[in-house]
Amino acid sequence: MKIALMDSGIGLLAAAATLRKLRPDADLVLSSDPASMPWGPRTPEEVTELALGCSRAAAALGPDALVVACNTASVHALDTLRAELEPGLPVIGTVPAIKPAAALGGRVAIWATPATTGSSYQRGLIRDFGGTADITEVACPGLADAVEHGDDEAITAAIADAAARTPAGIDAVVLGCTHYELVEERIRAAVAPTASPALVLHGSADAVAAQALRRAGDPTRTGTGTLTVLHAGVPATLPPAAALYPQGGILATLIG
Repeated sequence: MKIALMDSGIGLLAAAATLRKLRPDADLVLSSDPASMPWGPRTPEEVTELALGCSRAAAALGPDALVVACNTASVHALDTLRAELEPGLPVIGTVPAIKPAAALGGRVAIWATPATTGSSYQRGLIRDFGGTADITEVACPGLADAVEHGDDEAITAAIADAAARTPAGIDAVVLGCTHYELVEERIRAAVAPTASPALVLHGSADAVAAQALRRAGDPTRTGTGTLTVLHAGVPATLPPAAALYPQGGILATLIG
């Protein structure tokens, strides 16, 4: 079994690490274009072209499923990717975990990139799955880029800025960008002082990984547990910043 994941950069590490835990034998392909980061400020047309490039490079290696492990790409490019690649290659998008976060009502904050925040896509998810929850959208400018480059000072500043704009008494925070899952505990620590004691953070990696395995076909087909990294379609290695995060550590020894 071979699963490909595409993202602007290392945000795909969260879903890839989850897949590695669920199926240690699966061959993984990580296709990104870090030189084009960040995607959030780009136009929908630019995001679509970049996502197509990463996806086509991954598809050329014959995976059984492709995970669009990027919320921005899922917002702007998912329909185009599916139109080109399906039904031959199942394409799994990344949806912010608004439904489980809002299931119990209460106060919910959605942390996302400026491009995703306020988008018709996210507003539609809130309308369809927000239920009775009191939901606040919190844009997080610069956070994904800081995580991508492992810039500790910039990460701290971006998280502090978003936390200051997050209402007090929050019961749940939706991590609406896959990069944010790599610094989940830092986000929790920043929000916790003014949040509900029962604060829960909701990422997408677990659900996305499970869906990818469901759609990949025959679950009895095994792989050899290799990891292939592509940057703009060219064979590469995990960037140094990946080693700064637990998910990157899980994958760092698997290049092959």
